[in-house]
Amino acid sequence: MKTIDDYIRSIPDFPEEGIIFRDVTSVLQDADGLQLAIDSMQEKISDIDFDVVVGPESRGFIFGVPIAYNLKKAFVPVRKKGKLPCETISEEYDLEYGSAVIEMHKDAIKPGQKVVIVDDLIATGGTTQAMIRMIEKLGGEVAAVVFLIELGGLKGREKLGDTRVESVICYEGK
Repeated sequence: MKTIDDYIRSIPDFPEEGIIFRDVTSVLQDADGLQLAIDSMQEKISDIDFDVVVGPESRGFIFGVPIAYNLKKAFVPVRKKGKLPCETISEEYDLEYGSAVIEMHKDAIKPGQKVVIVDDLIATGGTTQAMIRMIEKLGGEVAAVVFLIELGGLKGREKLGDTRVESVICYEGK
């Protein structure tokens, strides 16, 4: 039986020399790989009582929506600045070379709701940290964060404090 690692394509020296790029498109392009990825991520949160799945564009949508659907939960999209039509809350976060801003609708999370964040990968943790801040500002509680891939060498998990972090596969490098 194949594991998630069997479906992930590793591309050396991309986007720069010394980096191994972990490509999830190879998981998505295989029906068995996609099913294994979603099932494995869902299993990581099977013991959690929560109300809402939150996922950032675009790969957080790909993995978060089927999990929300399977578990009969709502899904809340987090988008790049300027992409959501109603009143939003925003959060800036640091990138390797600069910064970015993400947003979610102000009415997306109700006070007291328990949230699980779903995304494909955690690297430095900046995007996830920004999502947690927005959820907490709206009165929500992050019950857990689940990723398909964790790049352990970048220590993104450390930025998330006491938040429960789950990953299906962890690569120790960057």
